[in-house]
Amino acid sequence: MPHAPSRFRAALLAATLLAAAPSLAGCIVAAAGAGAASGYSVFGQELGPDQQVKDVGIKAAIRDSWGKYNQVVAHDLDATVYNGRVLITGRVPNPDWRQEAVKLAWKADGVQEVYDEIEVGPDTHFMDEARDTVITTRLKNDMVFDQYIRSINYVVTTNDGIVYIIGTARSQQELNRVTDYARNIANVRRVVSYVRIRSGEPPAPVAAGGATPASAQPGTASAAPAASADTPPGAPTPRAAIEVTPLK
Repeated sequence: MPHAPSRFRAALLAATLLAAAPSLAGCIVAAAGAGAASGYSVFGQELGPDQQVKDVGIKAAIRDSWGKYNQVVAHDLDATVYNGRVLITGRVPNPDWRQEAVKLAWKADGVQEVYDEIEVGPDTHFMDEARDTVITTRLKNDMVFDQYIRSINYVVTTNDGIVYIIGTARSQQELNRVTDYARNIANVRRVVSYVRIRSGEPPAPVAAGGATPASAQPGTASAAPAASADTPPGAPTPRAAIEVTPLK
């Protein structure tokens, strides 16, 4: 039995790590929470676990109220929730349905703002939806591999070639990089931003795999983001829209 001691030590180590896992996880959560209390977490994330759970609950409540009102509304509209701020996108055939969808969103507990980006008209084609998915995926990837963007603080959705961005930027320069990526993606018609600016420490470089930095793309910032004026805490989130000539 020459390998028995090695197998025993391996089994003992595995058992020890398994037993320690809950306490280790607790330490990680505690560390993240400590960072969040002062603004951004130690991982550069603005939203703590409690707010993330609240946002999930807000979205569920809105979708439930839409379903009780009209199944078409529930199917054709989407609610993106970030820190109690609700972005509604999609298309409905009736303007009254649009108004009611917004009213119902405001009634959900914990909602701070509602951004109405609902379009009125016929439903989009399946191929349009597939194209929108490609746009969203491309932008998310670009953000993840940019060392000057904390992608975890942004939520992206695309509808009918219009890219909607909601979240928090640590500077105007960081937000510019995000919108510049979006406007340089094929088939994008417009970029609409509902992003608040809240200063934070710049991250350590995280680009991997030889990704091309944003500065190499047309119209993008050429340096690391610098601090800029924050969005006042009590002020409405600014809406910024950029019209784009779609790239082929």
